[in-house]
Amino acid sequence: MRLRTGVTVLAAMLLAVTATSAGAAPVPDPEARGGPSHCAARDRVSVPGAEFQTVACLPDMTSTALAGTRYTDSTDWSPLFAKGTRNPSGVPGVQIDGYFPDSSRLNATHGWKHDAQFVIRLPDRWNGGLVVTGAPGTRKQYSLDPLISDWVLAQGYAFASTDKGNSGPDFYTDGTKAGDAVVEWNRRTTELTRAARKAVQRAYGHAPRRTYMTGTSNGGYLTRWQLENHPELYDGGVDWEGVLWTERGPNLLTYLPTTVAYGTGGADADDMYEAGFAPGSEFLWPYHQTAYWGLTQKVYRAEFDPAYDTACPGASAGSTTAEILAPCASDASYDYAARPRSVHRAVERVALTGRIGKPMITLQGSLDTLLPIATDSDVYTRMIDDQHRAGLHRYYTIEGGTHVDGLYDTYPDQLRPILPCYRSAFEALTRWVERGAAPPASRTVPRPASGDVVNSCALR
Repeated sequence: MRLRTGVTVLAAMLLAVTATSAGAAPVPDPEARGGPSHCAARDRVSVPGAEFQTVACLPDMTSTALAGTRYTDSTDWSPLFAKGTRNPSGVPGVQIDGYFPDSSRLNATHGWKHDAQFVIRLPDRWNGGLVVTGAPGTRKQYSLDPLISDWVLAQGYAFASTDKGNSGPDFYTDGTKAGDAVVEWNRRTTELTRAARKAVQRAYGHAPRRTYMTGTSNGGYLTRWQLENHPELYDGGVDWEGVLWTERGPNLLTYLPTTVAYGTGGADADDMYEAGFAPGSEFLWPYHQTAYWGLTQKVYRAEFDPAYDTACPGASAGSTTAEILAPCASDASYDYAARPRSVHRAVERVALTGRIGKPMITLQGSLDTLLPIATDSDVYTRMIDDQHRAGLHRYYTIEGGTHVDGLYDTYPDQLRPILPCYRSAFEALTRWVERGAAPPASRTVPRPASGDVVNSCALR
């Protein structure tokens, strides 16, 4: 399931492109469209530590303009947002694509077949800030372009995103020890943050005044982990339904086996509720049974517990969509608590503690049917409280929200997209950090009976 990026480049959009080795200094065209100042200040742009990079001076770095070009990958982000979402456009600047040294080859974007790929975007009109993120799920570096990149670029932020060092359903094959692939996610995010901060300094003449970490799903997990382990790099973060990993549980491996058993008739609705799935989410179960549950359980179990069933998924999650999405029958009886200590140690390597060191806002939908809110953000919020860090945290439950906003188009009378609430939360975070204006108290954000829920959300 390696998604191919379109290779047709619109000649009118490509103003200057330079491929470089890590030590070279690409020079964007100072006469590019947009006036003599367009990209002129970027003549020393480079990403320290990158093994390879290309630089393009573009008249518009948003997804509307870049769709169909080599500068994004619409196949990787098309299901993630509601169709009526309004995104900004018309943000000129410099885009840097490249990769850091890595031995794995799961990411085939640009034909590079090289992992640790990244994208950095530097708007001409910079507000002094930097936003860093990592791909959700097993997607790649462009997957958050319409959700995060477009909007923060329009606000004036520089933007940086990583593929986390491995991608696709076979991500679990990366590394030599159980848990290595996910451990790399955290390391690659730290690596990109440090490199992007230096690239920004080289481009604009000074380091970013503010750096924010953010992301959804696995990107939300990265936000949690970074603010726990490297708070010195960031001023705050927005965690959009991050994955919770704890050694004792809950984690994906403690509740997803119930979903596999449910699909085979070995569990009923009461078992699902007991596992954490919300009453009222039943209408979403068939879709998640087909598209998410079996695949997610088998590849993460293979990542942390490869000895449990060496034949499934084996060396690959599959070569066809049906094979990739199919669950492993053995997972219906998987019991994480009973597994050897080595499995728990593998999870412990990536576990969260709740000890955040900078302000963070968490959002999760009440109807999240991949990461049940009762086993995820509810628990993580208690962990933060237990670490006496509640003063640094706000938690908003989005009534009617689910894991992927694109499902709103199928169930507009039952769901609401989380993206507009995310944008409101990001604004609340920056006011908190930069002006000392405390965000609203943690609460459930009700689903309004009318109005444009696709593009508006009031946290108060």
